[in-house]
Amino acid sequence: MNEINTAARPLAPDFAAITREELLAYRDAENRFRASPEMRAITGEPHQDAVITWQQIALPGRDLPVRVYRPRSTGDGDPGTALPLVIHVHGGGFVGTAVQCDWTNSHLAARLPAVVVSVEHRLLAHDSPLANAVDDGWDVLDHVVRHAVRWGIDPARVAVFGESCGGLISALAAIRARDTGLDLAAQVLVNPAVDVSETMFDYPSIAEPTDSPGLNLPTLRLFQRLAIPTGTDGRVLSPLYANLDRLAPALVVVPTRDPVADHGRCYAEFLRAAGTDVQYTEYPDARHGFLAMPGVEPQAEPAQSEVLAFLRAALAK
Repeated sequence: MNEINTAARPLAPDFAAITREELLAYRDAENRFRASPEMRAITGEPHQDAVITWQQIALPGRDLPVRVYRPRSTGDGDPGTALPLVIHVHGGGFVGTAVQCDWTNSHLAARLPAVVVSVEHRLLAHDSPLANAVDDGWDVLDHVVRHAVRWGIDPARVAVFGESCGGLISALAAIRARDTGLDLAAQVLVNPAVDVSETMFDYPSIAEPTDSPGLNLPTLRLFQRLAIPTGTDGRVLSPLYANLDRLAPALVVVPTRDPVADHGRCYAEFLRAAGTDVQYTEYPDARHGFLAMPGVEPQAEPAQSEVLAFLRAALAK
């Protein structure tokens, strides 16, 4: 494993007792580090044949940033060709930025090719529950598909893709797409956390030592506290408890050294039992968030190749 200098990274606070002000200060410092040139040693360099821009999407009651990845060429010489669309949602929950996923998203854009739109969703906070982030994921998907011509995408070739908390948001977007008649081609869920209910911690993998950076019992408990306000039924925002009939074909990727590995395992089983086509892969010795850390996680490259192959096949139909 490569040695990475993380001296500029902010120290993690006491997540069990963190205040609103401390959370916001930590988030700001950590996200600046994740978007810094120094972090590229961990998160990888973007593909040279992808163009990356920030854009603002006007949504009901708010403007939301998205990070957009486009191929420099569509591959057939016609810049007007409508491309497949991949809506991506980064992980982190109460911290995180689309920039941390530039490596994989730029490769998808250049090599599928496709337009990849990564949602810079509202992060969890004491006054911003998970429902806000879930709405952001769905609203961006709905907006881009409804304005397909403006975005240069083919509304018949659309996939969702999420990591960790972003996997939960993407899974719920796939469920909502089915309920509203939007025919998705695929869903890709990488180390997804799919249960924020009272049973969130009732899985053997939660208690297993994993040394996943940034993900341990205190951070998971903070995640749940912020995600589900007191008096809210966490099952409503837990894909594991949803009706899973007639969903888009799924790729579920689970690193084994991950506290929420059993979330992904159970979700893949539930999807399959409901009749959804599921491709399920475990990556032994990989840690939570590994796909976004090719500089320190050797299995990030084969996982990225699997995601690329799965989406290429699904979006070609």
